[in-house]
Amino acid sequence: MWRAIAAAAEVPGRRDSWAQTVCLACVETLDQVDAAILALRGGTRSEEVLGASDQWAAKLAELQYTVGEGPGVEAFGSGSPVLVPDLSVEQVRWPGFADAALAVGAAAVFAFPLRYGAIQFGTLELIRHRPGGLPSAQRRDAALAADLATAALLRHTREAERAGHDFAPRPVASFQDVNVATGMLAAQLQITLDDAFARLRAHAFGRDRSVLDVARDVLERRISLDELAE
Repeated sequence: MWRAIAAAAEVPGRRDSWAQTVCLACVETLDQVDAAILALRGGTRSEEVLGASDQWAAKLAELQYTVGEGPGVEAFGSGSPVLVPDLSVEQVRWPGFADAALAVGAAAVFAFPLRYGAIQFGTLELIRHRPGGLPSAQRRDAALAADLATAALLRHTREAERAGHDFAPRPVASFQDVNVATGMLAAQLQITLDDAFARLRAHAFGRDRSVLDVARDVLERRISLDELAE
C-alpha cells in the first residue's frame, strides 16, 4: 500500500488519479475493508470527494453530506480519528446517518483526519460491510495512509503553484451545484446562506433524497424556490 500511495505523491501532474489510487490501495491491502473515501472538507457546506473506491463509497459520502453528520464530519471537526466498529449502536449519536448507512449495507466506519500541523482539511474514511474493529496494526496503517494522502495533496498543490496554475483535482463527487442552489435560495428568501442550506438539507432528508439531487432540481426548475420557503 505504501508504494502505491507514495507513488501517487511522487508523480507530478497526476491530479485526477492519485486520490483514487489511495482509496483502492486501502481496500486492496487492509483486511476486511470494503470501501474507502478521500474527501476535502472546509466546513458545513464545503466538501469535495476526491476519491472513492467504488460507487457505493461515493453514495455513502453523499449521504453523510446530506445529513450533515457521521464519522467523517466528526473526525474533521475534532481533528482526531473516529472509529466506529458497529454503526447499529450509534443511532443516538448520528440519528440521520446511522440508520441510512446501515440500510445501504455499511456496518462499520473508521475516519481519519487529513491535517497539516493544526489545520484539518479533509478525511480518509474506511467502510466495512460487517461490524468489527480494526486491529491495532491496521489502525496504524490507516493513520499512515491518511498522512501519505496529505503529503500527496500538498505535493500536487506545490507542483501546480510552481507551474503557475491552480491545483484543482477533478472530484468524484462535487457539491458545487449545492452551493449555487443555496445562493439562489438565500437571495430569493433574503436569508443567510446557512439558513438556505439548512432548508435544502431538510427538504432532501424529509423526502429520502440527497441534497445534491434536490439542488440540481432547483437549478433545473423542477423544484420552485417557493416550495423551499414553506
